[in-house]
Amino acid sequence: MIKLPSFLAYLCCTLVTVLSAHAQQPFAEGTWQARLHRADGADIVFNVEAAEKDGRKVLYVLNAGDRLLVDDIQVQQDSIFIKMPFFDSEFRAALQPNGELKGRWIRHLPNQDVSIPFTAAPGVKERFTQHQPAKGNVSGRWATNFLVPGKSDSSFAVGEFKQNGNKVTGTFLTPTGDYRFLEGILDGDTLKLSTFDGSHAYYFTAHLTDQNTLEQGVFYAGIGSGKETWAARKDAAAALPDETKLATVKPGQSKLDFSFPDLNSKPVSINDARFKNKVVVITIMGSWCPNCMDETGFLSKWYEENKQRGVEVIGLAYERTTDFEKSKKALSGFLKRFDVQYPVLITGVTTSDPQRTEKTLPQLTAIKGFPTTIFVDKQGRVKEVHTGFSGPGTGEHYEEFKTDFNNLIDKMLKE
Repeated sequence: MIKLPSFLAYLCCTLVTVLSAHAQQPFAEGTWQARLHRADGADIVFNVEAAEKDGRKVLYVLNAGDRLLVDDIQVQQDSIFIKMPFFDSEFRAALQPNGELKGRWIRHLPNQDVSIPFTAAPGVKERFTQHQPAKGNVSGRWATNFLVPGKSDSSFAVGEFKQNGNKVTGTFLTPTGDYRFLEGILDGDTLKLSTFDGSHAYYFTAHLTDQNTLEQGVFYAGIGSGKETWAARKDAAAALPDETKLATVKPGQSKLDFSFPDLNSKPVSINDARFKNKVVVITIMGSWCPNCMDETGFLSKWYEENKQRGVEVIGLAYERTTDFEKSKKALSGFLKRFDVQYPVLITGVTTSDPQRTEKTLPQLTAIKGFPTTIFVDKQGRVKEVHTGFSGPGTGEHYEEFKTDFNNLIDKMLKE
């Protein structure tokens, strides 16, 4: 499916600047409230925490218990530059006389840079201002439909929320992945949820018209003017399509046949001796994809703990450019952060290429989403194909995923 805080980079820059040229206004440790200022007035709000780690100032982007470490901060004279660890985005900011930060969050896309203004206020722990006591409780499972302006059809998702007092956390599950960690409040009858991770920059709002209905929903996405309307009905039985049916191998095509270069330009093939007579997990991913980030975090640790059992993992990267060096640069930091030890190969095909499946894995019916995970048995035959990934932001679904993943691997190793 499948953005990081502008405030963060701005904050870091301000932090160092304050510690040097503006020592009379030290960059305050603690929680800040940051805002990405969309042109339509629908600010995307999130929190960050400034702290010290190993003698250096760092930032943590906070989303529903998730703490994303940002530690690449540079100060030049009175400016602060904060580089997000993933998704090729950064903040450039300056410290204001009142102690706030003001600047821009910049995303570096393959063919252009795009940006949005942001501000950050120190000492503000709240995400959204509470105007009224919560008039209900949205805890539970919600059958949700999103409608893109100008389109007659809608996309289905399952919302899962937990409410404690007026505080709400949760996510939306979709066939191609989840929306990761959402956090907010129920302000009277108005639900407000947001997230920021350097790629996702989302704000959801809706009205709880009765205890089982959310209406007049608007989903604001990212730097531009993108938004969708949505509505939801509480439904404990709401479910997504079977993840193993969205993409499959074509009849008579049970074995894959590919070879792509790794980051050192060395060709790696599924037919190499390293993978013979082993269970192989192939992840279709990209450095631009937050759900792929979650899966990579899981797979990297899992591989280190299980590689001696006769299993291998291969990453197939579909980046936003066909340029090898640009793709390598985007992937390098991503893989370093998770200490990935299994081979990750650059397919040279972009995620937006309508022929991406035919050009890379023609044995599959289609690549429907990122990540997609392919399980290959010891005889080299595709056992299952799973589209999407339920990450740590999905709570119990993530735990179920880990159990199912390990059970499948155990079964394949015994065959």
